[in-house]
Amino acid sequence: MDMFCLWDELNVPSTNIYKEGEKMSFYDEIELEDFTFDADFNLYTFPCPCGDRFEISLDDLRSGEDVARCPSCSLIVRVIYDEDDFLEVEEDENPSAPVIIAA
Repeated sequence: MDMFCLWDELNVPSTNIYKEGEKMSFYDEIELEDFTFDADFNLYTFPCPCGDRFEISLDDLRSGEDVARCPSCSLIVRVIYDEDDFLEVEEDENPSAPVIIAA
């Protein structure tokens, strides 16, 4: 999803978001292990100073996204994590056909 579309949909000022390829202004950098995972929503969250929480989805992490956003204010944080931990294995890359063993 395009960052500008997300910010427009949330009606949040995009003063800290710049064009792709340029530097973004982060409130902080936080390791993923410090986030809380909500399995019902596949969402990682971390408390925001405004009282709400920064959010980043499991799908975002799998696609290489490293920015968690607060839906209530304009703050964003960079999420520090190992992208290799979230790579999805293609079914064709690792075929696991059942093996039949005759007795």
